[in-house]
Amino acid sequence: MSGSARSGAAATPRHAAALPLPSGAGMDSQAVRNAMVERLRAMGGMDPAVLNAMLRVPRHLFLEPGLAAQAYLDNALPIGHGQTISKPSVVARAASVLLQALGERPARLLEIGTGCGYQAAVLAGVAGEVYSIERIRALHELARRNLRALRLPNLRLLLGDGMLGAPAGAPYDAVISAAAGEQAPPAWLEQLRPGGVLLAPLGQPQRLTAMRKLGGGRVESWSVEDARFVPLKSGVL
Repeated sequence: MSGSARSGAAATPRHAAALPLPSGAGMDSQAVRNAMVERLRAMGGMDPAVLNAMLRVPRHLFLEPGLAAQAYLDNALPIGHGQTISKPSVVARAASVLLQALGERPARLLEIGTGCGYQAAVLAGVAGEVYSIERIRALHELARRNLRALRLPNLRLLLGDGMLGAPAGAPYDAVISAAAGEQAPPAWLEQLRPGGVLLAPLGQPQRLTAMRKLGGGRVESWSVEDARFVPLKSGVL
């Protein structure tokens, strides 16, 4: 483990952290995020807890200043190193599908692919504890800087090969991947608790796929919808 979003975090919380409400004007106003969330709500199928978390996370702080004006549009935007921050609708939809499939808020969740840290911050608003792993050191450090001001005690950032999961926090109630592979790496399912849910873009063409770990080594899986994510890769850069 390389650390947490806030150093010196206390004992593991078993409920979602309270994120600070935005204030002020312009890009830091509640009205800007309200408008984004209302557009997401109008799409249908979004979990209220996810939308509430997205109200509290200032997406513009996760972007380069030149892109901040686009922060609350439904766009994927570059964050460097060939990676992107996902559209708000993609973040909301994936987190909502995961919560609905699980049937409860996860006490412990693993995110594969921290990127700039935005989705990790949203997930920290709906889970008791979030482990988020990133293979690109520069992005891991970027996420740490981006998240520092939010002071989320239940978010732990790790540098490592996401294909290996994060054994230090296992077992997880849920695993969510922000990168697409042909199939789910075995470590992800191994690190899920029985009854836990994995959500990842898989196959070619990509499909967002949910998998529930059952007893006796069995897995129940179902296809959710078409997806378009960056490719899953191994190793640490």
